[in-house]
Amino acid sequence: MDRLNPQPAALAAALALLGAPACACDGDGLIIATNPALEQLLGAGLIGRPLLAFFRGASRASGAAMLRQAVSVAGEGRATLGAGVGEVAVHLFAKPLAVAAGGPGFTMVLTDIGHFERSQAALRQSLLEQKAILDNASVGILFSKGGIMMSCNPRFAEMFGYSQGAIRGQPAAMLFLSAEDYRALGAVAGPLLGKGLPYECPEHQFVRGDGALFWCRIRAKVLDTDRSQDGTIWILEDVTESRQTLIEVQAIMTNASISILFTKNRVVTRYNRGFAQMFGYGAEEALGLPGRALYPSDAVYAMVGEAAWPLLSAALPFQTDVTMQRKDGSVLWAQLIAYVVNPDDPAAGTIWIIEDRTDHKRAEEALRNTLLENQAILDSAVLGISVVEHGYNLRSNAKMEELFGYGPGAMDGLSVRALYPDLAAWQRARIETGRDFAAGRVSTCEIELVRKDGTLFWARLSGRPFDLARPRDRSVWLIDDVTARREAADSVRRARDGLELRVQERTAELAGANALLQAEIVERRQAEARIHHMAYHDSLTGLPNRALLSDRLERAMLGAARGERQLAVMFLDLDRFKTINDSLGHQTGDHLLKEVASRLCGAVRASDTVARLGGDEFVVLVPGLRGSIETVSVAEKIIEALDTPFSVEGRLLHITPSIGICLYPDDGADVDTLMRHADAAMYHAKASGRNNYQFFTQTMNQAAAQHFELESSLRFALAQEQFALFYQPIVDTGTRRLQSLEVLLRWRRPDSTLVLPDRFIPILEENGLIVPVGEWVMRRACEQSMAWQGAGLAAVPLALNLSPRQFMHRGLIESIRRTLDATGIDPALIEFEITETALMQHGEQTLEILGQINAMGIRLSIDDFGTGYSSLAYLKRFPVRKLKIDRAFIKELETSAEDRAIVGAIIALSNSLQLAVVAEGVETEGQFALLAQVGCTYAQGYLFSPPAPAASVPALLGPLAFVNRALP
Repeated sequence: MDRLNPQPAALAAALALLGAPACACDGDGLIIATNPALEQLLGAGLIGRPLLAFFRGASRASGAAMLRQAVSVAGEGRATLGAGVGEVAVHLFAKPLAVAAGGPGFTMVLTDIGHFERSQAALRQSLLEQKAILDNASVGILFSKGGIMMSCNPRFAEMFGYSQGAIRGQPAAMLFLSAEDYRALGAVAGPLLGKGLPYECPEHQFVRGDGALFWCRIRAKVLDTDRSQDGTIWILEDVTESRQTLIEVQAIMTNASISILFTKNRVVTRYNRGFAQMFGYGAEEALGLPGRALYPSDAVYAMVGEAAWPLLSAALPFQTDVTMQRKDGSVLWAQLIAYVVNPDDPAAGTIWIIEDRTDHKRAEEALRNTLLENQAILDSAVLGISVVEHGYNLRSNAKMEELFGYGPGAMDGLSVRALYPDLAAWQRARIETGRDFAAGRVSTCEIELVRKDGTLFWARLSGRPFDLARPRDRSVWLIDDVTARREAADSVRRARDGLELRVQERTAELAGANALLQAEIVERRQAEARIHHMAYHDSLTGLPNRALLSDRLERAMLGAARGERQLAVMFLDLDRFKTINDSLGHQTGDHLLKEVASRLCGAVRASDTVARLGGDEFVVLVPGLRGSIETVSVAEKIIEALDTPFSVEGRLLHITPSIGICLYPDDGADVDTLMRHADAAMYHAKASGRNNYQFFTQTMNQAAAQHFELESSLRFALAQEQFALFYQPIVDTGTRRLQSLEVLLRWRRPDSTLVLPDRFIPILEENGLIVPVGEWVMRRACEQSMAWQGAGLAAVPLALNLSPRQFMHRGLIESIRRTLDATGIDPALIEFEITETALMQHGEQTLEILGQINAMGIRLSIDDFGTGYSSLAYLKRFPVRKLKIDRAFIKELETSAEDRAIVGAIIALSNSLQLAVVAEGVETEGQFALLAQVGCTYAQGYLFSPPAPAASVPALLGPLAFVNRALP
């Protein structure tokens, strides 16, 4: 005992503060202090015993290694320990004991994880059993909503001779003999279901898919008695055969598929085969059995008696759902229906019809879950949807809240009056809606509404009551923002009204002078010409629009066919125009588009057509060509014309085109094909580096197919663990020692092909998968860093890229916090790189997000600096620590004086803002020397190391010698 820690009492007092089982051991692994939780788990008398003695099975060897290492390095793992009540699975966390606390030694904290694993296994088994019960139910179960069959079980589909898929989404009326038959049943069932009451019909005739008729017993109940509109569960039982036997009472008792029981004086006097089978009794075994034996407890038996007696004593039927007990003691959910044998003498006995509804209960729960899933789908609709009752919004979907500028849930309980600009408008809308609902019509109108911030917009409203028979009750409304469409229509209408007014004024003067009549005719023709021009020309640039371009292209194709010549369709898109439009504003963007249109018209022949399709897309139609060489000349003139900077509002803006070219008749014989192929060629030009032209080839169609295949494969890449992380060092230019590692994503496909990010990252951005993939990258990189630290390697900062879409995702901050909590990494070891363009797109919102990230202790840097448009006013306010110079400025640094000047200016700007600078893409010693000469802080590139997998990083840390130089 001389080896025990000299401070066991202090350690025991500290361990007692922990809620989990814990102990302290000396350097030999002997327990020197415990807390009550550990003694409760492993038993008393633990002091002086080796901790390894409690390890069981395969975990003993790994436990011995862990205990040896725990004296010098923290670690964690899983093990099976022998406890006082058997064996228990635990998670272990070991930490060396400080010298001041009496080391060498260690502390060990245990977490019981066996209960969680057992609970998960039991839950999975329960779900499988429930699904099996529903799929094997002996009755047909259908869930319908609004007269449409939403889903059914296999038995229902079998009964009607359809597949489950063929029934889903079809009108329920298809199962009835006629529309009148369907309406007649609805007239009976509808009022009951609308009040939340169950509906039953002992027999009704239906039509199978092959036209055969059969009889079913119907039981129906709304999914939620408080919300009958949410749908109805229908349970149908085929009673075709049993119906025939109803003629003979004995056949009913013998062959009925449900339990029938006769009691007198609360004793069983007669029952059918269905009862015997349902409750597990022999043919006559239950005769004379007291009714109490069929119920699980006295309380349930008494409750049924108290509810049934008032009705049965008055010769009225009784019905309820209740738990009952079989002969073997098992419990079932049953529906009881009771009638007195003789209405004139209730004491003569009672007929009980019993149906096992255990499966139905489970089916109802499954259908309710399906409705909840449908609600989630509804929340993703592109139209605003709101449920209204008595002038108040009960529920609204996300689109509705977005239209009116309210936060999630903020519109629930809001008065509809708040959505109208004034009281008069609201009252007019109420009167019109009440008139439509009373007449059984859907209420549709276009009206001006008001957002939360007070701004007005035009909306198209379409509403109808849930129950047309109760027009003053709950209703549902669909709302779409039609402001843009109305403004366009109003513009045309004002032009037309102005024209008509002028025509009327001139017409009144016709009687005075024939000369004035001629002038009016001329003016009207000019106005019509202007309207015609507006219909076929772009309102911003005055160029032909898509409609006029299509007409000219069709005419040009006819002329080319007659003259045996070619024509070219050039699809032109302005590179990075969106960046200019977003950063400098739409007014600057519109000015630039007009200047581009002017230069395009000056670069082509008078016989050519320059058209604008919308946004930054233009098309040039070049007819009368003898060969493709003439097309090349036109394309080069266009590129040359746009090469000169544009002076817009005191700024010099550079814009370049990507041009796709296709030829008629070689690449297509109709307008749509030519436009589609020219568009494909344009995207190929963008992929080829922009600011160039590309002729259409059939391989471009193949490229489009490959793009689609990549996108489809990407949707499964994360789940199938096809992504991998690579790491590239960032070194200190002054010492040439490693400062941090940039985390780079790679995609290794099942055929072992390694896909680089420039091929798949744009696809992830486009389809939104970048958000879950980005979160995986962040978590996996942090886990890897903690693994390296656990292996004894130095803690190296990691630089992680945040894509624009991921940066603006509203769940980003919570995702970062989850990762930090889950991995336990020091936030100071994380640095987020965000592109210059992404930072500048949203101004104040960007500042708020950056502030939250910075407050966590995470560093921030601006990636690809110099390729976008920065605002110095924002830049000095952003809490960033670094600027990363884009590799485009480093590539020709040794030969380009212009690139050297740009790099020098960026470094000077960074120094003035007290920011560090990282140069990307350093590949030669000459580039490195120039960067060090102008004061660049850090460098990154193949000169030091290519991106390496995680397994190779430990080898990199030796030769590069990590240094943690403090950043400004």
